[in-house]
Amino acid sequence: MKKGLYSCVCVVMLLLATSLWADTIYIPVASPYTGQLASFGEGVKNGALLKADELNAAGGINGNKVEIQLEDELCDPKEAASVATKLAKDPKYSIIIGHLCSSATLAALPIYRDAKLPAITPASTNVNIGKMSPYYFRNVYKDDFQGFFLAKYVHKIKNFKKIVIFYEVNDYSMGLMLAFMLEAKKLGIEILGTEAFTSETTDFKPQLTKFKMLKPDAVFIPGYAPQGTLIIGQATSMGFKVNFFGADGLDDELMLKNQNAEGLFVTTPFLPDKAGAQAESFIKAYKAKYNKEPNWFAANTYDAVGIAAAAMKAVGLKREDITKYLAGIDTKEKAYEGVTGKTYFDANGDCLKDAFIKTIKDGKWVSADQQLIE
Repeated sequence: MKKGLYSCVCVVMLLLATSLWADTIYIPVASPYTGQLASFGEGVKNGALLKADELNAAGGINGNKVEIQLEDELCDPKEAASVATKLAKDPKYSIIIGHLCSSATLAALPIYRDAKLPAITPASTNVNIGKMSPYYFRNVYKDDFQGFFLAKYVHKIKNFKKIVIFYEVNDYSMGLMLAFMLEAKKLGIEILGTEAFTSETTDFKPQLTKFKMLKPDAVFIPGYAPQGTLIIGQATSMGFKVNFFGADGLDDELMLKNQNAEGLFVTTPFLPDKAGAQAESFIKAYKAKYNKEPNWFAANTYDAVGIAAAAMKAVGLKREDITKYLAGIDTKEKAYEGVTGKTYFDANGDCLKDAFIKTIKDGKWVSADQQLIE
């Protein structure tokens, strides 16, 4: 009888040990797949699916198939909160990849935090994200770094003296604008004026008329491509000939469809021709699968899924164990080495990643002058 009881206990313990694993491991990837910023979500989706294909071809995660679950949240805070609520209460999810827009991430963050559900954002750059939750991590630079870098670039490389800023009323755009303005002031760049718009704005001519009268060297657009391309097009139709530049929110194929955007330059976290040797196979595979070159959303998401998979492979599917694992990637020696370089996290879950400059030349995105900025 004792022997039979011992056998039963062993079976129960084995079942408990294996119950956290399933035949399929679902990794939700929250991003805008429809709406104005669907083109951003396309890169996210492609990068995630490509990484999952490669993981499964190599045996999955400890023998379990990986399946990407696409969650469309439109880059809208309300939709993001709804998606986060659904995911957080479902125990089959161990980690989230997302969200893309900072406003969406900030809306979802407290929900994941309360559920102790770790998340990795491949794209949200607002400076406050890491400070607000020990369960949120990112493999992209912050806006203070991006704003600093961009101000240095326009000062030292472009020699712009007078700038106006056309920003969108959201966490990403306003945070980036503030970071840029603080550094610009230190460098002696004069900010002649600022004007705001919303994601619903389509007529920018009243503000552009004001800007034209100020005669700036350049217009800084710390926003997203759908509005950015309208602003540049309308400025050109008014005879407002000026330089335009932006940040990673303008890094989109949509800008290439605007013949007036020639010369536009932006910051970006990833340039294929500047990526290391490890990125070569990723770029080749991406081109073969999607017949296009990967953008930074694809590269960062590809790495985010890779980091999540490495965590689950090492410590299992418990949310707290995954969080501890990610927090432990805190030095260069422990870094996850992916196609976007080495990723490791500070105490806030933030990482330091390089920024690059790209520009539109002859209707194509190409690497711009990458002189060292100190």
